[in-house]
Amino acid sequence: MDSLHHVPPPSTLSALSRPELEALLIELFGEVATLKQTVAEQREEIARLKGLKGRPNIKPSGMDKGTSPAKPTKNEKRPGRGKVMPRVGVEDKVINAEIPPGSRFKGYQSFLVQDLVISVRATRYQRERWVTPDGRTILAPLPEGIEGHFGPEPRRFVLMQYHQGQSTLPRLLALLRSVGVSISKRQLVRLLNENHEGFIAEAQDVLRAGLETSPWVSVDDTGARHAGKNGFCTQIGNEWFTWFRTRSSKSRLNFLDLLRAGHTDYVLNDAAYDYMRSQGLPAATIARLKAEPETRFSDQTAWQAHLDRLGFNALKVTPEPIRVATEGALWGSVQAHEFLCDAVVLSDDAGQFNIGRHALCWVHAERLVHKLDTFNDRDRAAQTRVRSLIWDFYADLKVYQLKPGKRRASALRTRFDRIFLRRTGFAMLDRLLARLHANKAELLMVLERPEIPLHTNGSENDIRCQVTRRKVSAGTRSDIGRDCRDAFLGLVKTCDKLGIALWDYLGSRFKVAGHAIIEPLDHYVRARLRPA
Repeated sequence: MDSLHHVPPPSTLSALSRPELEALLIELFGEVATLKQTVAEQREEIARLKGLKGRPNIKPSGMDKGTSPAKPTKNEKRPGRGKVMPRVGVEDKVINAEIPPGSRFKGYQSFLVQDLVISVRATRYQRERWVTPDGRTILAPLPEGIEGHFGPEPRRFVLMQYHQGQSTLPRLLALLRSVGVSISKRQLVRLLNENHEGFIAEAQDVLRAGLETSPWVSVDDTGARHAGKNGFCTQIGNEWFTWFRTRSSKSRLNFLDLLRAGHTDYVLNDAAYDYMRSQGLPAATIARLKAEPETRFSDQTAWQAHLDRLGFNALKVTPEPIRVATEGALWGSVQAHEFLCDAVVLSDDAGQFNIGRHALCWVHAERLVHKLDTFNDRDRAAQTRVRSLIWDFYADLKVYQLKPGKRRASALRTRFDRIFLRRTGFAMLDRLLARLHANKAELLMVLERPEIPLHTNGSENDIRCQVTRRKVSAGTRSDIGRDCRDAFLGLVKTCDKLGIALWDYLGSRFKVAGHAIIEPLDHYVRARLRPA
């Protein structure tokens, strides 16, 4: 009931005029709508924990599609799909026809048929054993690509079906057994989780390449279950790469740790001190850090020991000095490794992602207006009018990206103020517009950096595979299972963005006979993102 502290006591209601009563009623309607939304979210969480069916998804506002150029009319000729080109060699086979005498040969008519051969082959290798005169035993080595009792072909088939095909473990096991593979559930789990350190390292290298060379990255997160506990999976990527990591926290400390891309050091430099100042850490506290000669710490233990020596645990100031100093040292490490140098971080306004040069998603901003509850015709008209203005402004931002200019940017900034500083008489809408106007620099980052997207749709599309995996398999149990899932889903997405077939990629890594040569994926990411 604290949210209703502004409501006058019943004895004074009779003294209010009709307009004051109407304004009070509308405000109460807003409070009730907010409480209903909170209750709905709690019910959804309870239903999820009980394994019940959740509420249906709300239809999106459609601003991005609604402001896109019109599709070609029916009179215009649509491009065809092109000639079918198989990715394998084509075998020619001549079919003879029964012809009557006197017929003339007019050549051949081609008819391409593609077929799939699924078969199981088992090989028992008889490995020679020799004992040398000095007593050593020599055992003939297995052919290249053989690790364990399964060859490279079933290994890449299992990984592709599970991660790209989003198959469940029982269905994949049934499929393998149905085609003749003798395999247990435990062996299948080992194929998915064991001896994949190289893939995990390659996924880490992809992240480092993206952070070093990208002009922007888009980030998002979603819920994830691990070891029977709720956690969060963070996505980092752009047009050419995707990377995932699941942790128990979604704090800014966690996000900054992920941005170090596997490095464990803490660094005090100009970027770290600038961050601490921006977060309101007192100058005297920052001076304590700057007065010490040591500026680089190998890991969390060394960093925490340094803060203890400086007496940070005894400080009773706001904001919390240990947290802000640690965030600053993490950001200093990110910059020291030349990650996100002048790059823009694009997010949906989640606070943990507000790092460095930050931009906001317009689709999420407009969705706040779209989701407002209205209670009379005047409020609905105000909401419709504001949404129309935002849609038109969004369309002009798309035009600006194609042909940027200083005069056009100045005009758009002025127009932004006119839209978001207006007073509509709808109290909740006016408060929301003021809140969005406070984010002007982040919403209009595109005027300085026209190459960045206006939305985080790319991140939401990327993270959908994690959501599907969560729905299909609930969660992971072991740390290696979690790391393998994150690494492979990121590699699958990265291969798709780079135009590399996952089948070829896995064949190259497992050294399948006749495989295509696929370089480490971070090489392709650097080649795509490195300035010409």
